[in-house]
Amino acid sequence: MKLYYSPGACSLSPHIVLKESGLPFEAIAAPTKTHKLPDGTDYYSINPLGYVPLLELDNGQRLREGPAIVQYLADLVPGKHLAPPNGSFERYKLQEWLTFIGTELHRNFGPLFTPNMPEEAKKIIKERLISRLQWVDGELKGKSYLMGEQFCVADAYLFTVANWSKHVGVDISALTNLGAFLARMSQRPAVQAALKAEGLLK
Repeated sequence: MKLYYSPGACSLSPHIVLKESGLPFEAIAAPTKTHKLPDGTDYYSINPLGYVPLLELDNGQRLREGPAIVQYLADLVPGKHLAPPNGSFERYKLQEWLTFIGTELHRNFGPLFTPNMPEEAKKIIKERLISRLQWVDGELKGKSYLMGEQFCVADAYLFTVANWSKHVGVDISALTNLGAFLARMSQRPAVQAALKAEGLLK
């Protein structure tokens, strides 16, 4: 398998999950600014949408969208318990988390990385993000991970997105449960391995 990623982007989430899974894969940098692969290939020729992540299977099939990719990977290694079994209520709770992170957090962080975004708009977005992250903080109370004591693929997504806060001026220092979660996640060997592979950890 091949994972096309851009350092620190949302593709870090499936990168972490791949490291957790133990599955063999090749990570290929596809910088979102240049869209040029290390060998000079135009990334648009692989993904016409131009963004990451993209997972390419050995048979040439391709999956876009992080939430779909991480669930696919989890189902390849059911013994790792990276996602609850298909058809279970817990699996739908996982999908609820993946959807929430994608639509309420990820989508709202995006505009804050836009250089010409008006400051007034950024203020409104930051307030919305804080309110959503405060709710997440409450949900994490008394739990090690989003679904309880077992790491799941949604944790990789939350870790990736919540860490963007420090780059765009969203202050989450008062959210102690979320802070403890991020610290806990950062100590996982798979997380450290993915961060090192992307040049984000020395």
